[in-house]
Amino acid sequence: MLGFTLLRTVSQNLRNNLTSEPKCALQFLRTMSSQEFMKAVIIKEHGGPDVLQLAEVPKPKPGKTEVLVKVHAAAVNPVDLFIREGAFMSLPTLPLILGKEVAGVVTQVGNEVERFQEGDRVTCCLPWDGGYSEYAVCDQKCVFPLSNQLSFAQGSTLYVSYFVAYRALITKCQIQSGESLFVHGASGGVGISAIQIAKSRGLTVCGSARSTAGREAVLKAGADVAIDHSKTNYLVEAFASTGSKGYNVILENCADSNLGKDLMLLAPRGRIAIVGTKGTMKTSKMPSVSPTLVNPRSLMYTEGCIHGVTLTGVTKEEFVEYSRFITSGVEEGWLRPHIGKEFPLSQANAAHRQMIEFPANGKIVLVVKHDS
Repeated sequence: MLGFTLLRTVSQNLRNNLTSEPKCALQFLRTMSSQEFMKAVIIKEHGGPDVLQLAEVPKPKPGKTEVLVKVHAAAVNPVDLFIREGAFMSLPTLPLILGKEVAGVVTQVGNEVERFQEGDRVTCCLPWDGGYSEYAVCDQKCVFPLSNQLSFAQGSTLYVSYFVAYRALITKCQIQSGESLFVHGASGGVGISAIQIAKSRGLTVCGSARSTAGREAVLKAGADVAIDHSKTNYLVEAFASTGSKGYNVILENCADSNLGKDLMLLAPRGRIAIVGTKGTMKTSKMPSVSPTLVNPRSLMYTEGCIHGVTLTGVTKEEFVEYSRFITSGVEEGWLRPHIGKEFPLSQANAAHRQMIEFPANGKIVLVVKHDS
């Protein structure tokens, strides 16, 4: 599963770097001026999955630099769960339509849009949410073309997971061909994305997963080795797979539990990228976390370094770089999102429960059916 504290990312990142819109709640408020209606999943209060409600809301209209997209699929990300639970100090105004990324077809464009036209298949990155709906508006700067090689469900997962993995491995850790990578918790969205990116750059990859299905997904994504991190001796197995040299790079999805273990697996001058820390899923202002034992001498011994990773720092230039890399990966055939389970839009609460209660195995997606 994608690391839970990483992803307060999209709202702040794109708000600061990609558009000039001032408020997180703007997306929902803008819909109120439209006369047409659509179905959407909204939250009016924070709480468990049952606060997700399917409702009729006004259909949004695109601004001058925006596109209106008929949504066919919306990805579910851990940040959606945290917003629903109210587990951040700063939260968007309610009511709110959740959802940070969608895929669909452009049905209308603003009068200053130059890059897209009606009928285009696209992936949309939504800074102020709005994805759990039949239609969504998105600034053209936050849209990139969706190849016919991918389904809409796959296309809806290209943003958060792949941007995080790219930023962790390439921007921060600067991976090199011939190096080794350990993905600690590899069967979720970021883990699968990281495996594919690393293999495209010539790394040897070991990924861990708790379930048999998860380990199968890790191997299918291209990992050279998949291990069961529920076993007591899995660290020995992971270290042995490097010929007892340690890993040049480690991608960590659950740092609150695993950071101390990662330090023991690190090769000299190795790098760790922390992309998340789970904590307990509950309704509170701050997610609780369990402590992890860290021996600083491990870091001193290897002269390694630890990078925190978040999308809030992505610049306009980096956004273009990341999206071009993803588009190229799709066209070259090595980038293929793994969809673990699909739910209809009306079952968004079940999709959230799936993410909480079951081991990660690819991405969870809401599929949007239209009458016409």
